[in-house]
Amino acid sequence: MVAALGDGPLGDRLVRVSAPADGQDLSVRPLDASTWDAFADLVERNNGIYGGCWCAPNHVEYVRGVSDPRTLKEALVRAGRAHAALVLDGEGRAQGWCQYGPAETLHLKHERAYDQDPPAPARWRVGCVFVDKAHRGRGVARRALEGALEQIAAAGGGLVEAIPETTAGRVAQGRFLFSATVELFEDYGFSRGRQVGKHAWVVSRFVEPTVGTRDGGS
Repeated sequence: MVAALGDGPLGDRLVRVSAPADGQDLSVRPLDASTWDAFADLVERNNGIYGGCWCAPNHVEYVRGVSDPRTLKEALVRAGRAHAALVLDGEGRAQGWCQYGPAETLHLKHERAYDQDPPAPARWRVGCVFVDKAHRGRGVARRALEGALEQIAAAGGGLVEAIPETTAGRVAQGRFLFSATVELFEDYGFSRGRQVGKHAWVVSRFVEPTVGTRDGGS
């Protein structure tokens, strides 16, 4: 399946989106109070995600050794300060997500190297992409990133950045790919900037706002 995403310098680029291998119907909803239970079910099915992080340590409010990840994450979601595109299957069960947010609210991997020579300030960051262990290879990660970009466009668009890892020519363990892969981001029009780790790159692209939507960064 091929789709065009947005307008502008990269917006008319056609990106190839993998259809789910089993033909399942995937939809995307924002992570908010109404979808918290679906998100929590997905996290609990996967042992809390990466040792129980609940996708919380990326948030600037997180204090290591002090914050309880689940409690903090739920509080941020219900307050509208945590954002993600939540991918649901045909039965309404969450199977993955793409975490994003205003740049000042999320930490990035390799932050020390990033800060040594920071790129032009981005408005948004993608912090984490996760897929249920039983549903990988079915297009869920692609749908999650696509959904996040759609939500960013609806919130006013702007420059989006992330620090994923390249996988070409190597086998990478999943725990190193919580920010997804460079190759996936490139499929959606992102360009590589500076390398900040052995396999990690800063990638970015500008997302045009959806016509007629609000211009807000949170």
